[in-house]
Amino acid sequence: MALLGKAGWSATENPAEADLIIVNSCAFIESAKRESLNAVFAWRKQYPGTKILLAGCLAQRYAAELSLSLPEADGLFGNTSLEGIAAAAAALVPDSTSGGESPPSLQTCTSFGLPLPPPPGGSAPKPPQALPGTRPLLSPPGSAYLKISEGCNNRCSFCAIPLIRGPLRSRDITGISAECRTLLDRGIRELCVIGQDIASFGDDRPDQGDLPALLEAIAAIPGHFWVRLLYLHPDRLPLSILDIMAADRRFLPYFDIPLQHASRPLLQAMNRRGDGEHYLDLIQKIRTTLPDAVIRSTFLVGFPGESEDDFAQLLDFQEQAALDWAGCFTYSREENTPAYPMKNQVPRSLAAKRKRMLEERQQGISEGRMERFVGRELEVLIEERFTNPEEGAGGLYLGRAYCQAPDVDGVSLVHSETELIPGALIRCRVNGRAGFDLRLQPTAKADG
Repeated sequence: MALLGKAGWSATENPAEADLIIVNSCAFIESAKRESLNAVFAWRKQYPGTKILLAGCLAQRYAAELSLSLPEADGLFGNTSLEGIAAAAAALVPDSTSGGESPPSLQTCTSFGLPLPPPPGGSAPKPPQALPGTRPLLSPPGSAYLKISEGCNNRCSFCAIPLIRGPLRSRDITGISAECRTLLDRGIRELCVIGQDIASFGDDRPDQGDLPALLEAIAAIPGHFWVRLLYLHPDRLPLSILDIMAADRRFLPYFDIPLQHASRPLLQAMNRRGDGEHYLDLIQKIRTTLPDAVIRSTFLVGFPGESEDDFAQLLDFQEQAALDWAGCFTYSREENTPAYPMKNQVPRSLAAKRKRMLEERQQGISEGRMERFVGRELEVLIEERFTNPEEGAGGLYLGRAYCQAPDVDGVSLVHSETELIPGALIRCRVNGRAGFDLRLQPTAKADG
């Protein structure tokens, strides 16, 4: 959006007015692929005369196949050459620029800027730089995602991300710090640090420092704001960040650690080094250093060879770990991954049954973990007003406390007698719990 805006394009909330619809896609697992394709089909049905560009990971991974089999899209645009988006848009909608090329017909799907990620050991492209800090923000008010790296070197046997995104490429710490300052100057109060694995940050650039060095650089920035760390690989998590976070409470004690499983043989087959005992020890270290720590994880069930004993170990681990939040997904057999040819594939129906069991058990665990916040005072980032403004100055507002990451966890329901500003941080007292969600009342004026 930033690059298109710089080239003279403008966004519209009314798709009927659009000359070009860009569908950003995912290709991580089968359900994500279907969702991405269904989005293209739906837009084409609604707006048969509008140009559609399929962008992102699905376009990157299946460019050759989709260029022949997806006439509903007029073009494909991958994820490794973002600087070419304006040229791709101009080629599809030539009236948008002078001297543009003739657009392809609906029966032709043209690929733009789709170099394949280099093989292991090859020369890696630099991470995309799309006007950092000045880009339009699609996140909720007051919050912004801060991508610090691109690609991944972990090579988990089930994962297609290295095939799509390529190897790890860490950004420059100086540039990241500058983006932080720019976002904060724009009124952002929460920086959500992301990457395919932020725990590996700097492994490809030992000359500039690792994740602890980045956190120290962010800690040097003045002001009152949150920093939330998302997606830390458990086998690579640098324990020194715990002391940094304890010393500067702007680093939220929130940990997104995708453990995937607890059975050692299964984790080894996934090309991971841990097991349930090791991960319980890691959780204990985090909670000892940061007693208020909130831990989210992800479990993968139905991986080839997962036995009843393996699954029983996972259930036992789930009970002992008492994670605050946990997501669960079934194994998706992805071509060209090391796990694809593995034998002893688990029937989908059995994998789905195991997924339901984990999710049902986790609901009670998560609700119990949220109960500990009742009666406490927490800072809440206000996101939106839930009630009609005509009902008075106050009302019900939706927000998030430190224990709630955007989109994936519960929310904070703030009942206020006065108007609250979306994007502001405000002190609130937790009066109760409604399932996963917290009910709160403001105790002070908004900060910001």
